[in-house]
Amino acid sequence: MSDTPQTSGREERSDFLNALLKGVLLGAVVLAIVLPWRLGYFSKQPAPPSPAVATAPAPSQALPPTVPPPPKILADFGREPASDDARQVANWALYSGDNAGKSVVIVDKRQAKVYLFSPQGELKGATPALLGLAHGDHTVPGIGDLPLSQVTPDMRTTPAGRFVAEAGVNTHNEDIVWVDYNAAVSMHRVRPLVKAERRLERLASATADDNRISYGCINLPVAFYEKVLSPTVRGGGGAIIYVLPETQTAAALFGSYNPPVTQQVAQR
Repeated sequence: MSDTPQTSGREERSDFLNALLKGVLLGAVVLAIVLPWRLGYFSKQPAPPSPAVATAPAPSQALPPTVPPPPKILADFGREPASDDARQVANWALYSGDNAGKSVVIVDKRQAKVYLFSPQGELKGATPALLGLAHGDHTVPGIGDLPLSQVTPDMRTTPAGRFVAEAGVNTHNEDIVWVDYNAAVSMHRVRPLVKAERRLERLASATADDNRISYGCINLPVAFYEKVLSPTVRGGGGAIIYVLPETQTAAALFGSYNPPVTQQVAQR
């Protein structure tokens, strides 16, 4: 038998395998070159946008309107003469708000004078007044329960301090304004019942030296009481009464001070 056909078949298979191997090697080389570049290219591509999610719009945060602070109020005494303590306490009460938005009544015992200001600092009236016979700023404990016959001259003081005015009546059913209910001290119309006391004349005198006569209450001219004080307390929003001391300074008793002049609004 001849060997030639067998050898030729083996050679053909060998050539095929060699060609196939070369193709595989060439493909590997191409992948080694191209594949890293393609991977780097795709790794640098931006991520596809995520699907939009519907969200409710944020509620508007509207800022509250800016409200300017209320103007500082001072007492307008106008041309009415007044002591330094009276001016200081009136101005301080209105400026600091110690009056709680109410009218301000100043009782100056040393000058035997009363002033009444509106909550806006307007002077509604000023008048002389009659005060307790004895000098002093405190009341005797329990004096409000004593009959007048047992109240000795040295007990007849008008107490100093800050008081909330209260409308009331006395034992004769006469309307009055309470200053210190427990001490039975009030503001009321002058009562010229005892001629020897000359209460009307004392009110009309030019000095304060003879205005100390009462048991402690603050006696006022009828017109001032009925047209200024009583309407303010009963229908005008009420009042805070500041009875100035005479044995110490007003600043020591109330903690009052003189407000800055640059903040002055009502004083003219």
